[in-house]
Formats: sequence, structure tokens, C-alpha cells
Amino acid sequence: MKKINFQKIAKEVIGLEIKSLSKLKSSINNSFSKAVQTLLNCKNGKVVVSGVGKSGIIGKKISSTLASVGIPSFFVDASSCSHGDLGQISSNDVLILISFSGETSELKNIIQYANRNKKITLIGIMSKKNSVLYRSSNIKLLIPNVTEAGPGNIVPTSSTITQLSIGDALAIATMKYRNFGKHEFKKYHPSGALGAKLKTVEDLMITGNKIPFIKENELMKNALKIMTKKNLGVLIVKNLKGSTVGIISDGDLKRVSEKNENLKNLVAKKIMKQNPVSIEKNMLAVKALSIMNSNKITCLCVHKKINKKKTIGLIHIHNILEANLS
Repeated sequence: MKKINFQKIAKEVIGLEIKSLSKLKSSINNSFSKAVQTLLNCKNGKVVVSGVGKSGIIGKKISSTLASVGIPSFFVDASSCSHGDLGQISSNDVLILISFSGETSELKNIIQYANRNKKITLIGIMSKKNSVLYRSSNIKLLIPNVTEAGPGNIVPTSSTITQLSIGDALAIATMKYRNFGKHEFKKYHPSGALGAKLKTVEDLMITGNKIPFIKENELMKNALKIMTKKNLGVLIVKNLKGSTVGIISDGDLKRVSEKNENLKNLVAKKIMKQNPVSIEKNMLAVKALSIMNSNKITCLCVHKKINKKKTIGLIHIHNILEANLS
């Protein structure tokens, strides 16, 4: 096997692609702003994306990213559009066509269809100014004519990186304008490792009759029965107004029982720890786990934002571990 410095090749490829992205960054102009506004204004239609070959693969990624951030979008195969699938593209849709040369023959039927329907806005992503796609597009996203990595300047590498980057930029720009954050993203991505990380305390917390509530004047002999029945190792203590005033853990019971033989005859408020740690229901579950670890506790009370003393739920470390968030 002949000696080749593969690490050197990798650095050259990455360096060349970085230069391509730098060119793309410098080329961003008002056309990009118009494209973002067009996507945001697409209320009664969909964003349809198409491309051929490597550009098609990038198009699928762009469409998928847009859909995941709340912009209804799907990818159509350019060849299939010539055999009936043009019917998927309707008035008020935004059409994004991707072709590095701007002359991809398979896109010509889609371009003609879009140009005949004046209610379809065509956004073209291409590198050649005098190409068919450039001339036909309502909004022209001209990417720089970059050098491809590898011998002969023929393998789509730097060009696809720039296409992907402009697509990501469009998606992120719409996110920032709409204040689209983690909680909104979770709606479109509920499963997988990412979906798990975006779970909130409300998704996992114990509610209703499952919460081990006791009154502050409750005798411990009765409270112990509740602790055993609920099987959470804690008791949440409320006053007569229904506000949470304390918490009792099984560890607290052990410490008290070592000092006092009449544990069962004590009332809850004599044993409880006052002002238990409480969090909002919209907090990410991973953040709740961090708070537990910092305070060396195994559960947290959950409250609504408007009333921190009103416990509406309880989240135990086991709830988080079972959800595979740690």
C-alpha cells in the first residue's frame, strides 16, 4: 500500500470548504432577507423543495429542517414531477429549487409550472447568474462559484456545503424571528435522544392523588401509612390554606427515630424541613435533575409560575432516570 498522508488530505478538504463558506458569508445580501420573509409569510401554503443528485439530497435536509422548526415543508422528486407529481405544488406555495449550475434539465418542467402560476413564489439557489434557474426565480439566492475538493474539481463537496449552509441559515432566521425555542421544537420532535432532552418537568411529574400530601398537624402514625402507600419516600406538608410549608423524607424519619422513641405521636410540622425546593412545571427535566444533584435531594415540588406555594406536582429522580434523560 502506497504511503499517503490522509490527515493532510482531510485538512485540505476542510480548509477548502471553510473558504467556500467564507465566500458564502460575504455574498449574503437583501435577497436572503426577502427569502426569509417569504417563508414567514407562507401562511396558506407549504414550502416545497426540489433538486437533483447531490443537490436533491441537500434539498431533503433543508425541507426536513424547515419542517422541524414549524415551517410546513416537503421534498418532491424532480423526475417524478414530470410524471404527475406537479400536482403536489399548489397556489400560495413557496418553491425552493436547488441547482449548483442552475441548468439542471430535470428542473425545467417545475420551473415552467411555477412561472405559469403567479401565486407560487420561486426561490432559486444556484451559482450561475445567467442560468435558467436564476432568470426564472422570483428570489435569487446566488451562492459563490466555489472550487470542489478532490481531483478534477468534479465531486460535489464545497458546493453542497454552501447549499446546506444557506438552507440552515434560512431555517434559523425564521426560528429567531418567531422566538421558536426548545418548547416549540419539542412539539415537532417528541422522540429520540433529542426529544428526551427537551422533556419538561410537566411531562414527567406525579400529579393528583399520587402526590403524598399530609397536613402539618397530622400525627406521624397516620403520615407513615401515607408514605408507605405512596411509596415515594417523601411526604409533602401543607398548612390549612393548602400552601406547601415543608417536606419529610425517609431520611428525616430515620434521624428523628434515633433521637425520639415516640415518633408516631409527633405531628408533621415538628419533623418537616421547611421551604422545600420547588420548581416551575415548564422547566426542562434535565435542569431539574441538575438541581437535585446540586442540593443532594431526590425529589422536587412543582408549582405554577403564579403561586410558588401551591404544589401541583412532584418529580422524583426515578421519573427522570426512567425517561433516560441522565
